Amino acid sequence: MNKIRILLITLTILFTNFSFPQSGQMNSASGDETLQDLINTAIDVSPKLSMLRAKRNVAENKIPQNSNLPNPMLMLGLMNLPTNTFSFNQEPMTQKVVGLQQTIPFPGKLSSMEDAEAIDTLIIDKEIKDAENEIRKNVKEKYYSLSFFRKSIQLAKESKKLLENISDVVSTKYSVSTASQQNLIKVQLEITNISDRIEDLKSKESSTRSELNALLLREANSPIQTETFDSIKTLDITVKQLDSLSRINRPFLQGIQLSQEKGKLKQKVAEKDYLPNFTLGVQYGQRDMLQKTSMAQSDFLSFSLGISLPINYGGKISSKVDEAVSMQELYSQQYYQALQYLNGVFGTDVAVLNSLKERISLFEDGLLPQAKQNLSSTLASYQVNKVDFINVIDAQNQLFKIETNLYKLKTDYQKKIAELEFLTGTSLSN
Repeated sequence: MNKIRILLITLTILFTNFSFPQSGQMNSASGDETLQDLINTAIDVSPKLSMLRAKRNVAENKIPQNSNLPNPMLMLGLMNLPTNTFSFNQEPMTQKVVGLQQTIPFPGKLSSMEDAEAIDTLIIDKEIKDAENEIRKNVKEKYYSLSFFRKSIQLAKESKKLLENISDVVSTKYSVSTASQQNLIKVQLEITNISDRIEDLKSKESSTRSELNALLLREANSPIQTETFDSIKTLDITVKQLDSLSRINRPFLQGIQLSQEKGKLKQKVAEKDYLPNFTLGVQYGQRDMLQKTSMAQSDFLSFSLGISLPINYGGKISSKVDEAVSMQELYSQQYYQALQYLNGVFGTDVAVLNSLKERISLFEDGLLPQAKQNLSSTLASYQVNKVDFINVIDAQNQLFKIETNLYKLKTDYQKKIAELEFLTGTSLSN
């Protein structure tokens, strides 16, 4: 009777505990947000993006400040007023004057200043886009980590359940004196170890969920639904392709190029300072009737044209030009330095991706099936006393580690893709 009981427990272990979640299974019991929904929410609520949009508004409001005519000047005055009487009708040249002056920059200077100011808005637009891509990367990385911890908890619980069933077998064998007390203690120790592992994973899952909720501006314990990734799409991509994609799509690099273009526009504005500005004036002089002759006098109307002399005192104009040229060189070198950095990262990441892809294939096609078969064979051999109990525990631990490591490799692969999508500024999944 005891042998029959042992056999039934063993069959239960073999055929009911090797169940794995289907691809696309959701780990969270509440909520129906997809990864893309979480990304959209994080972008919508991001304080950093709000700050950058305010920064863009500041830049936009600066454009009209420097690209319009200066205010005209109204002049009021008295001319040729005799000091002995201060009378307005004593001398024929005494006038009450009202005038207006307007300074006009050399043609093309205002439009050049407007272009130089307006490009700041385009640069900030690239900052906003790059920040959005960074948020997208951060959300994906936290999401994949959260999925990994939840999958690890699930696998650990399955392993614990299997160990508990094994414990039943050992207990039954111990009751008929075919298993030692040491075996019974060993399996209980393994159950305790994996229980500790589950609690540690729960702590990490909770911490990661809090970090992801922080990106969403939600309460730390707000539920987040995650998807398991039992199958992933791998990529075949080279460093050269990544370099080309980043040059075309990366907002950060585009922003540097726009900053270099701003230097050219600043140079154009500075060179305009070598050209004169003009001041147009008009004056109206009103004269009173002379007291002595009682004759009405004609009023005077005067016009003037002033031309500024753009003398380069102390090199104040040429230094502006030199500054703009230096700015162009600065951003040019920054651009190539960024490309150099990216190429280094791309080389490392491509090597990591290829290694992860090979290891995933090795685990899926070799190690995982072998580990399952080994555990089944070991359990069957233990049932007929062909192997020691320690072999059963080793086989179970090996299967658990392989399942966990396989899912870790898959999440690491997707996190690396998310990083490359940020660095290139475009999706790599298509």
